[in-house]
Amino acid sequence: MPDPTVARPVRPPARPGRTSAPRPEPDAPSRVAPGDDAPRPVRVSGRGTADPAAGGTPATPVRSSARQGSSAVPVGAGGRPAAPRPPRQTAPVGPGRARPAGAPGTRPADPASAAPPTAPRRRRRRGRVVAAVVVVALVLLLAWPIGLLLWANGKIQHVSALSGAADTPGTTYLLAGSDSREDGAIEDPDTVGARTDTILLLQVPDSGPAALISLPRDTYVDIPGHDPSKLNAAFSWGGAPLLVQTVEGLTGLTVDHYVEIGFGGVEQIVDALGGVELCLDGSTGIAFPLNDTNSGLVWDAPGCKTVDGVQALAYSRMRYSDPSGDIGRGLRQRALISAVAAKAENPALLFQPGKQVSLIDSGTAVLTASDETGIVDLGRLALAFRAATGPGGITGTPPIKSLDYRPGNAGSTVLLDPDQTPSFFAAIRDGSLEPGVVGGVPGS
Repeated sequence: MPDPTVARPVRPPARPGRTSAPRPEPDAPSRVAPGDDAPRPVRVSGRGTADPAAGGTPATPVRSSARQGSSAVPVGAGGRPAAPRPPRQTAPVGPGRARPAGAPGTRPADPASAAPPTAPRRRRRRGRVVAAVVVVALVLLLAWPIGLLLWANGKIQHVSALSGAADTPGTTYLLAGSDSREDGAIEDPDTVGARTDTILLLQVPDSGPAALISLPRDTYVDIPGHDPSKLNAAFSWGGAPLLVQTVEGLTGLTVDHYVEIGFGGVEQIVDALGGVELCLDGSTGIAFPLNDTNSGLVWDAPGCKTVDGVQALAYSRMRYSDPSGDIGRGLRQRALISAVAAKAENPALLFQPGKQVSLIDSGTAVLTASDETGIVDLGRLALAFRAATGPGGITGTPPIKSLDYRPGNAGSTVLLDPDQTPSFFAAIRDGSLEPGVVGGVPGS
């Protein structure tokens, strides 16, 4: 039995207005006994009691501070147990991170109240913008050259030049430089109207080297429907169709594409390119300083220099100050065309749309092609020309027997070697000739 003499500790009296409540046993959740109509007072805020009938101050409803997993039971107003809180949910707040759905400072994960665009969405939008820009750039890059080709193709003048003869192996181009005497630059006082001072045969065989052959304009040939005469007389008498027929009879090759260049327009082309570099030396017996009154060519000393359109045209016309006559002039004409082609192939032109338009405009203005010849065919011609004038191509003239053949009805003409000429053109057709320079001045 306890000792009555031992004094028990006395609890201090409760503060006025405060009712003590028994604390729950450790590890035992506080609960309301089943069937108990009057729930026990529960201390919820430390001020007053939860039961007004007990004389206490009504408790102010406050949010329970019980943590999840605590032994305490959240209590609502009136002392009734609060409804159990649903399990915590997480809402996406960024890549790889989650925040409790009910955490302070956050909104419920409600589809109606969507969060601002996240970083992945912004990146996707930027990706779409970049893709759109790339597509537009590709369209422009493709549209410009295609549109330029279509525009250039529409500017080409056409003429019914081809004979319709049976095809021969390979592809044969006939290039004629048309030169009207009405422009005042007269080299031949006996010639009136339009003549062709430049006649080039470009042959691309099925296999073998491409060949660019100059046909001297004074070559003595048979002209269909006319007496034999100089080759350029065929152009004067019957234009492009008669010239094509005459060349086909001379070479045995069927012309697939005819291209006529007005050499009066050479000035515009060269000027559009900003000038071209041409060379002149004394290998053919030209004397310096040169001042050819017929062509207007002035050249102080042997060597190379950049010339404008006027001097380039004079360079291609000059023959009277050259002892080799038409042979030397054909050499210079090929050199001029090569220089123009090389300058036009400059990659820098790809980034100069204005110069492209100017060059095409000036080129097509002086260009006439056969009906079946389009801008793509002209592009292939340019490639074939480059191949023929390169180290693996053939350039020169047919075999020449005389540079001063006088048949009595055409003055001084060029006579091709009748024994070698047929086999020469057959070899050109078949691609069996070795690359290099062929023909030229007899005996040289």
